[in-house]
Amino acid sequence: MSQNHAVIHVRELTKELPLGKVTVHALRGVNLDIYAGEMVSIVGPSGSGKSTLLGLIGGLDSPTRGTIHIDGVDITRMNEDQLTEIRNEKIGFIFQFFNLIPTLTAVENVALPIQFAQKPKFKPERRARELLTMLGLEDRLHHRPAELSGGQQQRVAIARALANNPPLLLADEPTGNLDTESGQIVLEALKHVQRESGTTVVIVTHDTDLANYADRNITLVDGEIVERQPVQRVPAAQFND
Repeated sequence: MSQNHAVIHVRELTKELPLGKVTVHALRGVNLDIYAGEMVSIVGPSGSGKSTLLGLIGGLDSPTRGTIHIDGVDITRMNEDQLTEIRNEKIGFIFQFFNLIPTLTAVENVALPIQFAQKPKFKPERRARELLTMLGLEDRLHHRPAELSGGQQQRVAIARALANNPPLLLADEPTGNLDTESGQIVLEALKHVQRESGTTVVIVTHDTDLANYADRNITLVDGEIVERQPVQRVPAAQFND
């Protein structure tokens, strides 16, 4: 893991939300660097600004003040068309709810972002098969979401997020809708992706086990970073169902 290249470089990031006559300070001058190949968890109580921070890093929202560089590019100066291109090329998203298209097979769901890319880097079906096989789903390629377990659906979502080989993977409560066993499988899948692909992974989570798999924990309280605690790395196990 290189510590020379910050995939995420955030400075004085502030987000203020008007709520009637009151202003809610969702983020208060956050400074943050996350380096190539790291897995970093963002933890904290509900309402601390975790998901707000992740959404800003992913270009899904705009800050009130401050700058965000993704892979060397300042996304706070971009218009919506430019942000869409950056999200498609540099950022993969994983959410608590899998957001798979129910009428498409696993291969078809994963291939979709490649088909929408302006300059495709891969042959869609071949890339989808490779990613699903890497995540232990080689026997589920032609299953639709309703035919998959929760953990399998989330692994399909991870494969879809990796379809265009983004340097950055953002996950918002990726195990929050799963039982303990399925959550463990997804946890191992994320660690496998980090190790095998060198992808930088940033996870917002309440899951202590998932946080402990990360290289670093960052704790947010009331929109401010209060702790940057390194954690012991845990070796990932093999996938199983």
